[in-house]
Amino acid sequence: MKKIILGVAMLAAQLSFAQENKQDKTIDEVTILGRKKIKQERKEFTRHAQSTETLSEEELNRNNSAMIDQTLSTMAGVQVDKRTNFGGQRVVVRGYGNDQKFNNWGTKFYLNGVPLTQADGVTVLEDLDFSLVNNIEVVKGPASTLYGGGIGGTVRFYMRPSTEKGTSISNKLTLGSFNHFQNQIKLEAVTDNSSIQFNYNHLESDGYRPNGNSLRNTYSFLGNFKLNSKQTLSVFTSHVNSFEGVSGQIPYSNYYANDDPGNIAYIRKGAGNKFISSRAAVSHQWNIAENLRNNTSIFFTNLDTKRVAAGALENSEIPSYGVRSVFNLNQKFSKDFTANAEFGTEFLISRSLVSNYRFTGSITNPLELQALKNNSYFKTDNQNLSVFAVEKFTYHPWDLSLLLGVSANTLKYDRQDLYVNIPEYGTKNLSFSKKFGTVFTPHIALQKVYKNQIFNLSYSEGYNAPTTATAFVGGTANSVNDNLLPEKAKMWDFSVHGLIAKTRLDYQISLFNIDVSNKLTQLKPDGVNTAWQNTGKQRNKGFEASLGYVYEGSGFIKTIKPFVNYSYYNFKYTDFKTILGGTLNDYSGKQVVGVAKNKYTVGLDFDTDFGLYLINTYNYLGSVYTDFENTNKVKSFGLLNSKIGYKTSFGKWNFDVFLAGNNLTNQTNYTFLFLGNSINDSDVNSNFPGQKTDINPGYYKAWFQYGINLKYSF
Repeated sequence: MKKIILGVAMLAAQLSFAQENKQDKTIDEVTILGRKKIKQERKEFTRHAQSTETLSEEELNRNNSAMIDQTLSTMAGVQVDKRTNFGGQRVVVRGYGNDQKFNNWGTKFYLNGVPLTQADGVTVLEDLDFSLVNNIEVVKGPASTLYGGGIGGTVRFYMRPSTEKGTSISNKLTLGSFNHFQNQIKLEAVTDNSSIQFNYNHLESDGYRPNGNSLRNTYSFLGNFKLNSKQTLSVFTSHVNSFEGVSGQIPYSNYYANDDPGNIAYIRKGAGNKFISSRAAVSHQWNIAENLRNNTSIFFTNLDTKRVAAGALENSEIPSYGVRSVFNLNQKFSKDFTANAEFGTEFLISRSLVSNYRFTGSITNPLELQALKNNSYFKTDNQNLSVFAVEKFTYHPWDLSLLLGVSANTLKYDRQDLYVNIPEYGTKNLSFSKKFGTVFTPHIALQKVYKNQIFNLSYSEGYNAPTTATAFVGGTANSVNDNLLPEKAKMWDFSVHGLIAKTRLDYQISLFNIDVSNKLTQLKPDGVNTAWQNTGKQRNKGFEASLGYVYEGSGFIKTIKPFVNYSYYNFKYTDFKTILGGTLNDYSGKQVVGVAKNKYTVGLDFDTDFGLYLINTYNYLGSVYTDFENTNKVKSFGLLNSKIGYKTSFGKWNFDVFLAGNNLTNQTNYTFLFLGNSINDSDVNSNFPGQKTDINPGYYKAWFQYGINLKYSF
């Protein structure tokens, strides 16, 4: 069936009889009186033919836009964890991706259409200035047809320049609890043929935890240039220099007592993550013909990091580069029957140098390192190639569409052990190469438009291949795990995106089932050597709903905007076994770790005629299990945040002053949990002898930020 789908999609892509897709045009022409984000959301929902949600600049400014964990987590089906004050983000989509200690794996990330994810499938978000992001789109569940391998989904960040013609300069100043200081200066110039933006952002904070300080400086340039009537060029460059102090995990007993002294094993070493990032991307958009257009991006990123943790010092240099090219072809077969093809390729290369040195655990000399034989220094070449094609056929009299898509994905890597032949290193050689053969991932969808309602039934597949770290057995074995298989997922998704009450009320609901097989889990099967294993299967069943309304008043109140986002998940292991210390454990029927059955966000916003506004957000996360046996349940919590402000303009000036309060009901809460294979963490010479440290707490009292935003238009 996969070969048939590929053949149909590629054949249709050859056709050159064109007409703009009538269904997409109908969506463009809908006059929406509801929330600003909905028009873009309906476009992406229609295009991807599966559950897709967006956040506009309005939603991202509900609080401090640099705190992506507070804004992105309001979306149904999405949870953002973090290990440090403003960093260490782990984005979990439909429960996938929360079993990783560090970074993101199995979910694809993009910035302005350019991949942020490295060639091995790992994404580091430390170097992204979220305060500049003014639009986010999340495709939920396997979206491999257009974006290569991935099970969790695809998260796309956008930094879009102003469309208001003229030149302006703006300054956003934010102060607050924990000696928070943040200042952003932006210069923008927009003409008929170009728009450019220069930005400098400085952020510093002592943090709410011991050794939890943050310091970040970001410089960026974004430019869009019209070359002629058919071609435009977009350029983005940025440089980020950041440091995030790491406080370490604490025991649950301290967490529930609201007692956070930090973890001495980290604090003693001045633990932290230092990132120096340089990023550049050039994108060319070309309307080749009336019915054919192309968008090609070339990009380069270099990530220079230094991580000091409780047990190790790691330095890395990771340059990544590549190309992504996408063609769009509109076709007309008859008066009533048209089609739209989207096809292209994405090629990524990441070449990393990573050294890892273990600490001895000395108290008098905390940064003392172990002998060379216990450390490592690797050079790795990762390459990832995806080729994809999607064809969407539409029969207009019925407003009915059939989407057929497929992608072909390959991954290979080569790791060199740079310490080989050094006598102090011993005789081990941790070099190895591995290639995963081409994997085809299909996407099939049936879509029906009825008035302002879009009904979508889809089937899609995704996969997540092991990385160099997961495909190698360490310890005394020092061997490649050639039997390790990529994770695979099959998803059925029924979603509806609709507008009712004269388009003032918008909704999106989704029912889905995701079967994940060959689940990758890190274990010590013999009690000594660390090895990743395919531990079995899990089934993720869920329901998601998003509902929003805009009420327009006629007096003092200009608008009232309530919304509710809700997720209900029944995620269970169906055939899931591990071997620990030689003992076989069967967890079939147990609830998947780290996934709450209930998660919801309630918002209620008010705008007045004279500029006063009030934004209220309540985020609730249900209880979760942290261990496969389901013996340790972490309690639920809800966070109430509010923001009150005043906006006005006079002459060439725009003015916005605000006060934001967070956790106003003083709730005990957390920002990060160790789960599944990572639990029972214990650090040498910590201040918690004999206790397991698996939780990073949030601040348990109300805290505040206030600021002023000024803009002058020349």
